[in-house]
Amino acid sequence: MNPLYAIGKVLLFPIFKLLFFLKVNGKENIPKTGGFILCSNHMSNLDPVFLGLAQRRQLFFMAKSELFRNKLFSWLIRTLGAFPVERGAGDGKAINTAENLINEGKTLGIFIEGTRSRTGELLRPKAGAAMIAQQTKANVIPVCITPKNKKIRVFNRVTVSIGKPISFEELGLEENSPQAYRKASKMIMGQIIEMRRIDSGEKKLLEDKENDKGC
Repeated sequence: MNPLYAIGKVLLFPIFKLLFFLKVNGKENIPKTGGFILCSNHMSNLDPVFLGLAQRRQLFFMAKSELFRNKLFSWLIRTLGAFPVERGAGDGKAINTAENLINEGKTLGIFIEGTRSRTGELLRPKAGAAMIAQQTKANVIPVCITPKNKKIRVFNRVTVSIGKPISFEELGLEENSPQAYRKASKMIMGQIIEMRRIDSGEKKLLEDKENDKGC
């Protein structure tokens, strides 16, 4: 782990614990070694920090190329694991970088929606994570960031839930096709949706309503 990254984690964890009442579920689902894809929903610019604090390994992730225009800021975020991607342009260089990181045994973070959700609602999944999983045969670990009332703000609880790894075979990615990518992406998002229901209390609310009907 990069020393600056390690220092940042030590300094930021108690701050985020205090400001966001940060709660992490499923830490045991993160493997100690080997490359994999950490696939999460995306709600704010703080999401890479939440994901980094939620598990012990250093997280590497794509970031929009505009963030790398300032030399000092570019150096900082590159040191912390970010690498640029041209969004909407089929950036082959960024895809190659992502694949190399996984093959080197690193943790790659991908936001499956491709962009931030302004409302807090989950968006339609993109195929990027499935494509990289198909090329690398890597496991995908779904993650859901759930803030109270769907808004990330100070003194509003944020829960990060880490799901169980989904294997290349389970995702049905033996076939290299757009159809396979879409199906795999829906499977990953399905796990994220389920964690969102549990963490937001929606499942319990539905169960309570059903019980009330039966009375």
